[in-house]
Amino acid sequence: MPSSTDPSTDRSTDGWSQALQDTRHLVAFRARTVRRPRAAVAGVVVVLLFTAAFALGPTTLDVAAIGSPALERAVDNLRGNLGAAFVVFLLLAISAAMGSGGGRELMSRSESAIHPISPVTEHLGALVLAPLNLGWLVQLWGLLAVTALVTSSDRLLGAHLVVLAWVLAATAVGQAVGWAVEGVRRTPHGVVVVRFVSGAVVVALAGLHLAGVLIPLVRSLPTTWLAETMQTPRWPVAVLVLLAVAVAAVLLGARPAGWALGQPAREELRVQSGVHEARHVPEPRWGSPDRALLRRLDRGSVWRSVGMRRGLLVLGLGPGLIALVAGLQWSSVMLLPGLTASGAALLFGVNAWCLDGKGMVWRETLPVSDADVFDVRALVVAECMAAVSGITIVLALLRNGLPPLVTGVTVATCWVVVLVQVLAIVMTWSMRSPYAVDLSSPRATPAPHGAMAGYAGKLSLVTTLTGMFFTGVTALPWAWAPPLLALPFLVWSILKLRRARRRWLTPAERARVVLTVAAV
Repeated sequence: MPSSTDPSTDRSTDGWSQALQDTRHLVAFRARTVRRPRAAVAGVVVVLLFTAAFALGPTTLDVAAIGSPALERAVDNLRGNLGAAFVVFLLLAISAAMGSGGGRELMSRSESAIHPISPVTEHLGALVLAPLNLGWLVQLWGLLAVTALVTSSDRLLGAHLVVLAWVLAATAVGQAVGWAVEGVRRTPHGVVVVRFVSGAVVVALAGLHLAGVLIPLVRSLPTTWLAETMQTPRWPVAVLVLLAVAVAAVLLGARPAGWALGQPAREELRVQSGVHEARHVPEPRWGSPDRALLRRLDRGSVWRSVGMRRGLLVLGLGPGLIALVAGLQWSSVMLLPGLTASGAALLFGVNAWCLDGKGMVWRETLPVSDADVFDVRALVVAECMAAVSGITIVLALLRNGLPPLVTGVTVATCWVVVLVQVLAIVMTWSMRSPYAVDLSSPRATPAPHGAMAGYAGKLSLVTTLTGMFFTGVTALPWAWAPPLLALPFLVWSILKLRRARRRWLTPAERARVVLTVAAV
């Protein structure tokens, strides 16, 4: 890639051919910086195997032969709501692009400062990285599985091609909308406008649902035509239409991308250039004064990051609003705290020391014990996870009321277990694989995108299996059973957390983490 300091270089990189070439170079560069290439290849193979399993596995289920009326009703319900599932995927693509400030970046701003990377390249890079989102993959797998379940074998190939074409089109449209929203957000009063419009949309959807017209409205959208056409000989028409929409969205999305990236990032600049009056030394309610000061520093580091602030708000309100509006049963609510806690950990907890950046060297000169530094950092990570997952439980309480005693004890126990599980896992990762990351940009991630995909997969798998286990525990008649069954989970996680803490207290390991994180 040419340097921006080369006088003979034409810096006009707005052309699509140059943007495609630059994107290819950036992807190749990122691929060569993977620390564990074999693990990355294994991860790709696992994803492909899961995709094939979800696309073909449900075809082996013969609903008619089973003869279960309940199963037949469930399959009919899935068939009737397949068009609505397409709409959900589109909303997911839009919300992901909005939350990340227009999409993930292939190269951070500090790394790309010397390279003439155009907005078109940024736009294409964000599209390339979209599949590394676990939510994107889970939605894709769900669409493939439902399609295989409700489609006859002779129409399955065409139906899957329609699903893949819809995924491409929805991702491109969501990316274009995300850039447009980011452009509005960077105008003088754009933050207020985006928050007001987002709140109005949520309130409108909730009102439509409570009025009983949301489902009929969704079923009247063109996605219902897609769900019907994909199972007929006319599926090539649907594929061509969706591919045309995808290409148009990719081309048109470059315009709002250029508009958004050409404006100052007002939220970030406000944080970096703001003047704050000195506050009094915090009075410790518990613990030592040193821990109180460290806790204030770490909490401030989290809240000052635009990306983490947005992510915590979305994770706290999104699943909770779903539980509030949709009226999820407690068996379904049991899974949400673990997933939301995992999402909060993915914002920074998987690389917890990256909060300090270059200031990590200064932090090491403070006259505080190393144990206090680790304990407070782990506490702040736990606070963020508990806050976002707790909101989900509170909103579920408002919707469903107090659960039965055994169910309530099980929900609380499962919540504590997944919090300790995720905390032990992410603090271990933070010690084992630190990364130098500048989290001032909302498009930044605390680790490389391949590593983030692996982190997300493992956390979601662990918390989902734990939630399913405790869902089964609710069938027991004893309220003392859930805390008793939680003891092995808690003991194992606490031991793992203590091992990470001992590793931090080792001077050589701590120096390695500090030097790695400070090299931003």
